[in-house]
Amino acid sequence: MKIPTEGKLLRIFIGEQDQWEGRPLFSAIVMLARKEKMAGATVLKGVMGFGQKSHLHTAALLRLSEDLPMVIEIIDSAEKIEQFLPHLDDMVREGLVTTERAEVIMYRPEAGQ
Repeated sequence: MKIPTEGKLLRIFIGEQDQWEGRPLFSAIVMLARKEKMAGATVLKGVMGFGQKSHLHTAALLRLSEDLPMVIEIIDSAEKIEQFLPHLDDMVREGLVTTERAEVIMYRPEAGQ
């Protein structure tokens, strides 16, 4: 798969406990991105954060949160990212979705693939 040098980064901030059709939202988004043949997706789990309601979510030992912050990052062409956004409008009930320009330096599969 080839990504143009000038790509777009889609970043989705949600909670670990957020659901979509009976499964974790972060998993549903990644699986949809795969189905839509996006270049790739990565899910990052935060150790601390807060959102619009200023409710603190933390992985501190004395106060374990069951809803840690999750960030999903997807980089692809601007066109493919724009086509993906309407899906997120339906799926993300609470959270933040951002995009920004991304300069793609290298995108290679493993050797032999």
